[in-house]
Amino acid sequence: MIDMLIIVVLAAVGALLAGLVAAPAVTLLRRRSVVVSMFAVAALAVVAMAAGTVAVALEMFLSGHDFRVVLIVVAVSGAISLGAALLFGRRIAAGSRELAAAALTVGSEAGFVAPADPPTAELAALAAALEETGARLKAAQARERSLDASRRELIAWISHDLRTPLAGLRAMAEALEDGVASDPGRYHARMRTEVERLSGMVDDLFELSRIQAGSLELVLARVSVYDLVDDALATARPLADERGVRLVDGGITPLPVRVDGQGITRVLGNLLVNAIRATPAEGTVAVSAHRADDLVVLAVEDCCGGIPEQDLPHVFDTGWRGSQARTPPPGRAATTSLTPHAGAADSVTTAAHAAAAGQQRHGDTGAGLGLAIVRGIVEAHGGHASVHNARAGCRFEITLPTADDRRSSEQVG
Repeated sequence: MIDMLIIVVLAAVGALLAGLVAAPAVTLLRRRSVVVSMFAVAALAVVAMAAGTVAVALEMFLSGHDFRVVLIVVAVSGAISLGAALLFGRRIAAGSRELAAAALTVGSEAGFVAPADPPTAELAALAAALEETGARLKAAQARERSLDASRRELIAWISHDLRTPLAGLRAMAEALEDGVASDPGRYHARMRTEVERLSGMVDDLFELSRIQAGSLELVLARVSVYDLVDDALATARPLADERGVRLVDGGITPLPVRVDGQGITRVLGNLLVNAIRATPAEGTVAVSAHRADDLVVLAVEDCCGGIPEQDLPHVFDTGWRGSQARTPPPGRAATTSLTPHAGAADSVTTAAHAAAAGQQRHGDTGAGLGLAIVRGIVEAHGGHASVHNARAGCRFEITLPTADDRRSSEQVG
Protein backbone atom coordinates (compact mmCIF):
# COMPACT_ATOMS: atom_id res chain seq x y z
CA MET A 1 0.00 0.00 0.00
CA ILE A 2 2.87 2.35 0.89
CA ASP A 3 4.61 1.51 -2.39
CA MET A 4 1.52 2.46 -4.36
CA LEU A 5 1.24 5.70 -2.44
CA ILE A 6 4.87 6.52 -3.16
CA ILE A 7 4.31 5.84 -6.89
CA VAL A 8 1.29 8.14 -6.97
CA VAL A 9 3.16 10.90 -5.18
CA LEU A 10 6.19 10.62 -7.46
CA ALA A 11 4.04 10.64 -10.59
CA ALA A 12 2.13 13.66 -9.34
CA VAL A 13 5.27 15.59 -8.41
CA GLY A 14 6.94 14.83 -11.75
CA ALA A 15 3.87 15.83 -13.72
CA LEU A 16 3.39 18.99 -11.62
CA LEU A 17 7.01 20.13 -12.09
CA ALA A 18 6.82 19.54 -15.84
CA GLY A 19 3.49 21.36 -15.99
CA LEU A 20 4.87 24.37 -14.12
CA VAL A 21 7.80 24.55 -16.54
CA ALA A 22 5.65 24.24 -19.70
CA ALA A 23 2.65 26.33 -18.53
CA PRO A 24 4.23 29.73 -19.42
CA ALA A 25 4.69 28.56 -22.99
CA VAL A 26 1.02 27.63 -23.25
CA THR A 27 0.08 31.05 -21.83
CA LEU A 28 2.29 32.88 -24.31
CA LEU A 29 0.78 30.97 -27.24
CA ARG A 30 -2.87 31.45 -26.23
CA ARG A 31 -3.47 34.15 -28.87
CA ARG A 32 -1.82 32.22 -31.69
CA SER A 33 -3.46 29.85 -34.12
CA VAL A 34 -5.68 27.11 -32.73
CA VAL A 35 -3.21 24.60 -34.21
CA VAL A 36 -0.35 26.01 -32.15
CA SER A 37 -2.53 26.25 -29.04
CA MET A 38 -3.74 22.65 -29.31
CA PHE A 39 -0.20 21.43 -30.00
CA ALA A 40 1.08 23.31 -26.94
CA VAL A 41 -1.65 21.84 -24.73
CA ALA A 42 -0.95 18.33 -26.05
CA ALA A 43 2.79 18.83 -25.53
CA LEU A 44 2.16 19.91 -21.96
CA ALA A 45 0.14 16.76 -21.33
CA VAL A 46 2.80 14.54 -22.93
CA VAL A 47 5.66 16.18 -21.00
CA ALA A 48 3.74 15.90 -17.70
CA MET A 49 2.95 12.24 -18.35
CA ALA A 50 6.54 11.50 -19.39
CA ALA A 51 7.97 13.27 -16.34
CA GLY A 52 5.74 11.34 -13.98
CA THR A 53 6.55 8.04 -15.67
CA VAL A 54 10.30 8.65 -15.62
CA ALA A 55 10.21 9.69 -11.95
CA VAL A 56 8.44 6.46 -11.02
CA ALA A 57 10.75 4.37 -13.19
CA LEU A 58 13.86 5.83 -11.56
CA GLU A 59 12.47 5.24 -8.07
CA MET A 60 11.72 1.59 -8.89
CA PHE A 61 15.38 0.97 -9.79
CA LEU A 62 14.52 -0.66 -13.10
CA SER A 63 17.20 -2.33 -15.10
CA GLY A 64 18.71 -0.46 -18.00
CA HIS A 65 16.75 -2.55 -20.49
CA ASP A 66 13.42 -2.01 -18.74
CA PHE A 67 14.11 1.71 -18.37
CA ARG A 68 14.78 2.02 -22.11
CA VAL A 69 11.55 0.19 -22.79
CA VAL A 70 9.66 2.67 -20.63
CA LEU A 71 11.28 5.60 -22.41
CA ILE A 72 10.45 4.15 -25.84
CA VAL A 73 6.82 3.61 -24.85
CA VAL A 74 6.59 7.15 -23.50
CA ALA A 75 8.26 8.61 -26.61
CA VAL A 76 6.07 6.72 -29.06
CA SER A 77 2.89 7.51 -27.14
CA GLY A 78 3.86 11.19 -26.90
CA ALA A 79 4.67 11.42 -30.62
CA ILE A 80 1.35 9.86 -31.58
CA SER A 81 -0.50 12.18 -29.18
CA LEU A 82 1.27 15.24 -30.58
CA GLY A 83 0.55 14.12 -34.15
CA ALA A 84 -3.13 13.60 -33.35
CA ALA A 85 -3.31 17.02 -31.67
CA LEU A 86 -1.66 18.61 -34.73
CA LEU A 87 -4.07 16.84 -37.10
CA PHE A 88 -7.19 17.79 -35.17
CA GLY A 89 -5.90 21.32 -34.64
CA ARG A 90 -5.40 21.77 -38.39
CA ARG A 91 -8.92 20.49 -39.02
CA ILE A 92 -10.42 22.89 -36.46
CA ALA A 93 -8.35 25.75 -37.89
CA ALA A 94 -9.60 24.96 -41.40
CA GLY A 95 -13.19 24.93 -40.11
CA SER A 96 -12.61 28.24 -38.37
CA ARG A 97 -11.25 29.79 -41.58
CA GLU A 98 -14.26 28.55 -43.54
CA LEU A 99 -16.61 29.97 -40.94
CA ALA A 100 -14.74 33.29 -40.91
CA ALA A 101 -14.98 33.50 -44.71
CA ALA A 102 -18.69 32.66 -44.56
CA ALA A 103 -19.23 35.27 -41.82
CA LEU A 104 -18.13 37.97 -44.26
CA THR A 105 -21.26 37.26 -46.31
CA VAL A 106 -23.61 38.21 -43.44
CA GLY A 107 -25.71 41.08 -44.68
CA SER A 108 -24.81 40.54 -48.35
CA GLU A 109 -27.37 40.04 -51.10
CA ALA A 110 -26.62 36.31 -51.30
CA GLY A 111 -26.92 35.93 -47.55
CA PHE A 112 -24.92 33.81 -45.09
CA VAL A 113 -24.35 30.15 -45.96
CA ALA A 114 -22.91 28.05 -43.12
CA PRO A 115 -20.06 25.59 -43.82
CA ALA A 116 -21.28 22.07 -44.57
CA ASP A 117 -19.54 20.22 -41.72
CA PRO A 118 -18.18 22.31 -38.81
CA PRO A 119 -15.48 20.29 -36.99
CA THR A 120 -16.71 21.07 -33.47
CA ALA A 121 -20.02 21.59 -31.70
CA GLU A 122 -18.97 25.12 -30.74
CA LEU A 123 -18.29 26.08 -34.36
CA ALA A 124 -21.58 24.49 -35.40
CA ALA A 125 -23.42 26.55 -32.77
CA LEU A 126 -21.62 29.70 -33.92
CA ALA A 127 -22.54 28.94 -37.54
CA ALA A 128 -26.19 28.48 -36.55
CA ALA A 129 -26.14 31.77 -34.64
CA LEU A 130 -24.59 33.59 -37.61
CA GLU A 131 -27.18 32.05 -39.93
CA GLU A 132 -30.00 33.25 -37.69
CA THR A 133 -28.39 36.69 -37.41
CA GLY A 134 -28.04 36.85 -41.18
CA ALA A 135 -31.70 35.99 -41.65
CA ARG A 136 -32.77 38.68 -39.17
CA LEU A 137 -30.46 41.20 -40.80
CA LYS A 138 -31.82 40.36 -44.25
CA ALA A 139 -35.38 40.78 -43.00
CA ALA A 140 -34.43 44.08 -41.37
CA GLN A 141 -32.83 45.27 -44.62
CA ALA A 142 -35.99 44.34 -46.54
CA ARG A 143 -38.10 46.25 -44.02
CA GLU A 144 -35.74 49.21 -44.25
CA ARG A 145 -35.93 49.23 -48.06
CA SER A 146 -39.70 49.01 -47.89
CA LEU A 147 -39.89 51.84 -45.35
CA ASP A 148 -37.50 53.94 -47.40
CA ALA A 149 -39.55 53.42 -50.55
CA SER A 150 -42.72 54.18 -48.62
CA ARG A 151 -41.11 57.32 -47.18
CA ARG A 152 -40.08 58.57 -50.61
CA GLU A 153 -43.55 57.91 -52.01
CA LEU A 154 -45.13 59.63 -49.02
CA ILE A 155 -42.97 62.72 -49.50
CA ALA A 156 -43.88 62.82 -53.20
CA TRP A 157 -47.60 62.40 -52.48
CA ILE A 158 -47.63 64.98 -49.71
CA SER A 159 -45.77 67.42 -51.97
CA HIS A 160 -48.48 66.90 -54.59
CA ASP A 161 -51.30 67.23 -52.07
CA LEU A 162 -49.80 70.40 -50.64
CA ARG A 163 -49.12 71.96 -54.03
CA THR A 164 -52.76 71.74 -55.19
CA PRO A 165 -54.51 73.49 -52.26
CA LEU A 166 -51.67 75.98 -51.91
CA ALA A 167 -52.01 76.92 -55.58
CA GLY A 168 -55.75 77.40 -55.09
CA LEU A 169 -55.21 79.48 -51.96
CA ARG A 170 -52.66 81.66 -53.73
CA ALA A 171 -54.95 82.20 -56.71
CA MET A 172 -57.94 83.04 -54.51
CA ALA A 173 -55.84 85.38 -52.35
CA GLU A 174 -54.60 87.18 -55.48
CA ALA A 175 -58.16 87.48 -56.76
CA LEU A 176 -59.25 89.01 -53.46
CA GLU A 177 -56.28 91.37 -53.43
CA ASP A 178 -56.96 92.49 -57.01
CA GLY A 179 -60.63 92.99 -56.25
CA VAL A 180 -61.75 90.74 -59.13
CA ALA A 181 -63.63 88.21 -56.98
CA SER A 182 -67.35 88.36 -57.76
CA ASP A 183 -68.30 86.73 -54.43
CA PRO A 184 -65.62 87.28 -51.74
CA GLY A 185 -67.67 85.36 -49.20
CA ARG A 186 -67.45 82.17 -51.23
CA TYR A 187 -63.70 82.69 -51.63
CA HIS A 188 -63.24 83.08 -47.90
CA ALA A 189 -65.29 79.95 -47.24
CA ARG A 190 -63.27 77.96 -49.76
CA MET A 191 -60.00 79.22 -48.35
CA ARG A 192 -61.11 78.18 -44.89
CA THR A 193 -61.96 74.71 -46.21
CA GLU A 194 -58.54 74.32 -47.81
CA VAL A 195 -56.77 75.54 -44.65
CA GLU A 196 -58.71 73.02 -42.57
CA ARG A 197 -57.72 70.30 -45.02
CA LEU A 198 -54.05 71.27 -44.73
CA SER A 199 -54.37 71.39 -40.94
CA GLY A 200 -55.87 67.90 -40.92
CA MET A 201 -52.99 66.64 -43.06
CA VAL A 202 -50.46 68.09 -40.61
CA ASP A 203 -52.33 66.53 -37.67
CA ASP A 204 -52.24 63.13 -39.41
CA LEU A 205 -48.51 63.44 -40.03
CA PHE A 206 -47.90 64.32 -36.38
CA GLU A 207 -50.05 61.41 -35.17
CA LEU A 208 -48.31 58.97 -37.52
CA SER A 209 -44.89 60.17 -36.38
CA ARG A 210 -45.87 59.55 -32.74
CA ILE A 211 -47.10 56.06 -33.61
CA GLN A 212 -43.95 55.15 -35.53
CA ALA A 213 -41.74 56.59 -32.77
CA GLY A 214 -43.56 54.51 -30.14
CA SER A 215 -44.50 57.59 -28.16
CA LEU A 216 -48.27 57.25 -28.52
CA GLU A 217 -49.82 57.56 -25.06
CA LEU A 218 -53.05 55.66 -24.41
CA VAL A 219 -55.52 56.53 -21.69
CA LEU A 220 -57.29 53.22 -21.16
CA ALA A 221 -60.78 53.01 -19.77
CA ARG A 222 -63.61 50.47 -19.76
CA VAL A 223 -66.16 51.51 -22.39
CA SER A 224 -68.89 49.93 -24.46
CA VAL A 225 -68.32 49.18 -28.12
CA TYR A 226 -71.82 50.57 -28.71
CA ASP A 227 -70.78 53.98 -27.40
CA LEU A 228 -67.62 54.02 -29.51
CA VAL A 229 -69.55 53.20 -32.67
CA ASP A 230 -72.26 55.72 -31.84
CA ASP A 231 -69.71 58.53 -31.44
CA ALA A 232 -67.98 57.64 -34.71
CA LEU A 233 -71.30 57.46 -36.60
CA ALA A 234 -72.37 60.84 -35.28
CA THR A 235 -69.16 62.39 -36.61
CA ALA A 236 -69.35 60.68 -40.01
CA ARG A 237 -73.10 61.15 -40.66
CA PRO A 238 -72.85 64.69 -42.15
CA LEU A 239 -70.36 63.46 -44.76
CA ALA A 240 -72.57 60.46 -45.53
CA ASP A 241 -75.62 62.70 -45.97
CA GLU A 242 -73.66 65.02 -48.25
CA ARG A 243 -72.61 62.15 -50.49
CA GLY A 244 -75.92 60.31 -50.41
CA VAL A 245 -74.52 57.27 -48.58
CA ARG A 246 -76.60 55.40 -46.00
CA LEU A 247 -75.06 54.28 -42.72
CA VAL A 248 -76.64 51.04 -41.53
CA ASP A 249 -76.40 48.87 -38.43
CA GLY A 250 -74.74 45.57 -39.34
CA GLY A 251 -75.33 44.12 -35.88
CA ILE A 252 -73.64 45.77 -32.93
CA THR A 253 -73.30 43.78 -29.72
CA PRO A 254 -72.68 46.11 -26.73
CA LEU A 255 -69.48 44.42 -25.56
CA PRO A 256 -67.08 45.93 -23.01
CA VAL A 257 -63.55 46.82 -24.07
CA ARG A 258 -60.69 48.54 -22.28
CA VAL A 259 -59.31 51.03 -24.76
CA ASP A 260 -58.38 54.65 -25.30
CA GLY A 261 -61.81 55.96 -26.26
CA GLN A 262 -60.50 58.92 -28.26
CA GLY A 263 -58.04 56.76 -30.19
CA ILE A 264 -60.53 54.03 -31.13
CA THR A 265 -63.14 56.65 -32.04
CA ARG A 266 -60.58 58.11 -34.42
CA VAL A 267 -59.91 54.64 -35.83
CA LEU A 268 -63.61 54.08 -36.51
CA GLY A 269 -63.94 57.60 -37.87
CA ASN A 270 -61.08 57.05 -40.33
CA LEU A 271 -62.59 53.76 -41.48
CA LEU A 272 -66.04 55.31 -41.90
CA VAL A 273 -64.79 58.36 -43.79
CA ASN A 274 -62.68 56.12 -46.02
CA ALA A 275 -65.68 53.87 -46.70
CA ILE A 276 -68.08 56.76 -47.33
CA ARG A 277 -65.74 58.42 -49.82
CA ALA A 278 -65.25 55.12 -51.66
CA THR A 279 -68.97 54.27 -51.81
CA PRO A 280 -71.12 55.66 -54.64
CA ALA A 281 -74.31 57.63 -53.98
CA GLU A 282 -77.23 55.50 -52.80
CA GLY A 283 -74.75 52.93 -51.50
CA THR A 284 -74.49 51.70 -47.93
CA VAL A 285 -71.80 51.49 -45.27
CA ALA A 286 -72.48 48.94 -42.55
CA VAL A 287 -70.91 48.90 -39.08
CA SER A 288 -70.92 45.77 -36.93
CA ALA A 289 -69.40 44.44 -33.71
CA HIS A 290 -69.28 40.89 -32.36
CA ARG A 291 -67.24 38.64 -30.09
CA ALA A 292 -64.69 36.14 -31.42
CA ASP A 293 -63.20 34.05 -28.61
CA ASP A 294 -61.54 36.56 -26.24
CA LEU A 295 -61.60 39.38 -28.79
CA VAL A 296 -64.07 41.98 -29.97
CA VAL A 297 -64.25 42.41 -33.74
CA LEU A 298 -65.37 45.76 -35.13
CA ALA A 299 -66.08 45.84 -38.87
CA VAL A 300 -66.87 48.52 -41.47
CA GLU A 301 -68.20 47.20 -44.80
CA ASP A 302 -68.72 49.43 -47.83
CA CYS A 303 -69.86 49.22 -51.45
CA CYS A 304 -66.63 50.37 -53.10
CA GLY A 305 -66.54 47.57 -55.67
CA GLY A 306 -63.63 45.80 -54.04
CA ILE A 307 -59.86 46.20 -53.86
CA PRO A 308 -57.56 44.35 -56.30
CA GLU A 309 -56.07 41.29 -54.63
CA GLN A 310 -52.51 42.51 -55.24
CA ASP A 311 -53.29 45.71 -53.33
CA LEU A 312 -54.83 44.10 -50.24
CA PRO A 313 -51.49 43.53 -48.42
CA HIS A 314 -50.61 47.22 -48.88
CA VAL A 315 -53.86 48.85 -47.79
CA PHE A 316 -52.52 49.82 -44.36
CA ASP A 317 -49.11 50.94 -45.67
CA THR A 318 -48.18 54.57 -45.14
CA GLY A 319 -49.16 56.63 -48.17
CA TRP A 320 -51.39 53.99 -49.80
CA ARG A 321 -54.44 55.53 -51.39
CA GLY A 322 -55.78 52.80 -53.61
CA SER A 323 -56.50 52.53 -57.31
CA GLN A 324 -59.43 53.07 -59.61
CA ALA A 325 -61.23 50.17 -57.92
CA ARG A 326 -61.57 52.38 -54.83
CA THR A 327 -62.89 55.36 -56.80
CA PRO A 328 -66.65 55.83 -56.67
CA PRO A 329 -68.59 56.81 -59.77
CA PRO A 330 -68.74 60.55 -60.38
CA GLY A 331 -71.30 62.12 -58.06
CA ARG A 332 -71.36 65.39 -56.32
CA ALA A 333 -68.40 67.60 -56.96
CA ALA A 334 -65.91 67.47 -54.16
CA THR A 335 -64.82 71.03 -54.73
CA THR A 336 -66.93 73.98 -55.77
CA SER A 337 -65.55 75.75 -58.84
CA LEU A 338 -65.12 79.45 -58.26
CA THR A 339 -65.34 81.78 -61.23
CA PRO A 340 -64.14 85.34 -60.66
CA HIS A 341 -63.81 88.03 -63.28
CA ALA A 342 -61.26 87.84 -66.05
CA GLY A 343 -57.63 87.80 -65.00
CA ALA A 344 -57.70 85.53 -61.93
CA ALA A 345 -60.62 83.44 -63.21
CA ASP A 346 -58.62 80.88 -65.11
CA SER A 347 -56.07 80.22 -62.35
CA VAL A 348 -58.64 79.88 -59.56
CA THR A 349 -60.95 77.65 -61.60
CA THR A 350 -58.02 75.46 -62.67
CA ALA A 351 -56.80 75.07 -59.09
CA ALA A 352 -60.28 74.21 -57.83
CA HIS A 353 -60.81 71.67 -60.59
CA ALA A 354 -57.40 70.13 -59.91
CA ALA A 355 -58.27 69.70 -56.23
CA ALA A 356 -61.57 68.05 -57.15
CA ALA A 357 -59.86 65.71 -59.60
CA GLY A 358 -57.31 64.72 -56.99
CA GLN A 359 -60.03 63.89 -54.49
CA GLN A 360 -61.98 61.79 -56.99
CA ARG A 361 -58.91 59.95 -58.18
CA HIS A 362 -57.70 58.92 -54.73
CA GLY A 363 -60.99 58.75 -52.88
CA ASP A 364 -59.31 60.63 -50.02
CA THR A 365 -58.51 64.27 -49.38
CA GLY A 366 -55.60 63.32 -47.15
CA ALA A 367 -52.14 61.97 -47.96
CA GLY A 368 -52.99 58.32 -47.52
CA LEU A 369 -52.23 58.35 -43.79
CA GLY A 370 -55.66 57.44 -42.41
CA LEU A 371 -55.37 53.67 -42.68
CA ALA A 372 -51.75 53.69 -41.49
CA ILE A 373 -52.93 55.57 -38.39
CA VAL A 374 -55.72 52.99 -37.96
CA ARG A 375 -53.23 50.14 -37.92
CA GLY A 376 -50.84 51.97 -35.56
CA ILE A 377 -53.50 52.81 -32.97
CA VAL A 378 -55.05 49.33 -33.09
CA GLU A 379 -51.69 47.59 -32.72
CA ALA A 380 -50.83 49.90 -29.82
CA HIS A 381 -53.89 48.41 -28.09
CA GLY A 382 -52.61 44.89 -28.75
CA GLY A 383 -55.13 44.38 -31.55
CA HIS A 384 -54.98 43.74 -35.28
CA ALA A 385 -56.33 45.49 -38.39
CA SER A 386 -57.21 43.62 -41.59
CA VAL A 387 -59.20 44.00 -44.81
CA HIS A 388 -60.74 41.64 -47.36
CA ASN A 389 -63.20 41.87 -50.20
CA ALA A 390 -66.81 41.04 -49.33
CA ARG A 391 -69.92 41.15 -51.50
CA ALA A 392 -70.22 44.55 -53.21
CA GLY A 393 -67.20 46.10 -51.55
CA CYS A 394 -64.57 45.47 -48.93
CA ARG A 395 -64.68 44.80 -45.21
CA PHE A 396 -62.26 46.43 -42.78
CA GLU A 397 -61.96 44.68 -39.42
CA ILE A 398 -60.17 45.60 -36.20
CA THR A 399 -59.82 43.24 -33.26
CA LEU A 400 -59.52 44.42 -29.67
CA PRO A 401 -59.17 42.50 -26.40
CA THR A 402 -62.25 42.42 -24.19
CA ALA A 403 -62.33 44.43 -20.98
CA ASP A 404 -62.52 41.35 -18.73
CA ASP A 405 -61.75 37.90 -20.15
CA ARG A 406 -62.89 36.22 -16.91
CA ARG A 407 -66.39 37.55 -17.45
CA SER A 408 -66.54 37.06 -21.21
CA SER A 409 -70.30 36.82 -21.21
CA GLU A 410 -70.74 40.25 -19.60
CA GLN A 411 -72.23 43.03 -21.74
CA VAL A 412 -72.68 46.67 -21.06
CA GLY A 413 -75.33 48.99 -22.43
